[in-house]
Amino acid sequence: MSGIAGISLGRAHALASFIAHELRRIGAPIEQLTPLGGLRRYAPSVEHVSLLAVAGPNAHDEVFDALASLGGRPTVLNRSRSRIALVTERGPVEVHLATSDSAGSALAWYTGSAGHVSGLQTRSRAFGIVFDDGRLRRAGQRMTCATEEELYDYLGLSYVPPELREGTDELDLAERDALPPLVTPQHIKGDLHTHTSWSDGRDSVEQMVQAAHGLGYEYLAITDHSERSAAQRTLRPGDIARQRADIDAAREHAPGLDILHGVEVEIMPDGRLDFDDDVLAQFDIVLASLHDGAGHDAGRLLDRYLRAIDHPFVNVITHPANRTPGGHPGYDLDFDRLFEAAARTGTAVEVDGSPNHLDLDGALARRAAACGAMLTVDSDAHRHDLLGRQLQFGVGTARRGWVQPEQVLNTRGASAVRAFVAAKRPGGRRP
Repeated sequence: MSGIAGISLGRAHALASFIAHELRRIGAPIEQLTPLGGLRRYAPSVEHVSLLAVAGPNAHDEVFDALASLGGRPTVLNRSRSRIALVTERGPVEVHLATSDSAGSALAWYTGSAGHVSGLQTRSRAFGIVFDDGRLRRAGQRMTCATEEELYDYLGLSYVPPELREGTDELDLAERDALPPLVTPQHIKGDLHTHTSWSDGRDSVEQMVQAAHGLGYEYLAITDHSERSAAQRTLRPGDIARQRADIDAAREHAPGLDILHGVEVEIMPDGRLDFDDDVLAQFDIVLASLHDGAGHDAGRLLDRYLRAIDHPFVNVITHPANRTPGGHPGYDLDFDRLFEAAARTGTAVEVDGSPNHLDLDGALARRAAACGAMLTVDSDAHRHDLLGRQLQFGVGTARRGWVQPEQVLNTRGASAVRAFVAAKRPGGRRP
């Protein structure tokens, strides 16, 4: 679809979810509906939203008629036997159609980057297979390929997760069965970065806690913005005891959930932290953010970060590049120095799942892990209904960085998180 560019991951995910909901509501004869392309690879933005619908061989017209009759009466731009492009009330989308016996090859064809798919085609020819337009043929005969695992097996490759299909070195490693095991949402035991109505969040502590409890988390950190953050509302020193009372009350209604009373403290232009040490010492965990570049060059920004990383009460550096996908590209820093300092001091760096950040991005997350820095994967959710969704975006972004479960702090239990914090504080001992 031409003319569609720069759709954020959040918007693209919402549009795909809307299409899936509507098709279920009207009972369209679809066996499976899967995101494709950059959306499935958790790219920060996509050129267009595309989906693969799997349906029976005689259901094509019925599926496309259902799509053309969605709520709001979408405009159909073009339609063929296997593809429809339309503009819905939520935005533009294209849907490809495949039968179950070719679903795997179609998913691989439409999911991978151009470089990845080209690599698959090259390997296919070595096996006497033609891989084209989402289908496999050998000696002129169509091959069945119900799953992507089958396709990679046909080509002598181990399965490549969608987030790695960027056309770099993933196929060479798959040929040697050397791809690392990646972190998954099931590995995450808690969320260490959330906001409530005590700062710029929409919902109360109780609402955020109940949502985390419903997601089965072992722990949740409430980390509202410190006093001089540019957020719409901020947490003042005089609010801390009252917020703690809110957290204590919420604990009574969420048995089994360890609630950490934290803060997202601002790194000020002069390099100091927004709260004094005696205030920071009251929190269970301290996140530090550098939202205000203050017109500083890369060297001065890095100095501010390094000063925060060296601080004994700072446990996590959040969204270190401070980027906005499709907007601000983020700080241009010597990130390896930042990551090395984090590893040396026992400070974690964050992969932030908010669509407004997705930071560290995949490439930087991979560099951070290579430097030995501990990572966190968090939602940065400001509403209770976004906790799970934005954590999913964070995990997808970490997987783009080849991040493994043992490289992520919040794949560990609450006692391990508290020990990580305690080890850096005055009198603590690093393991």
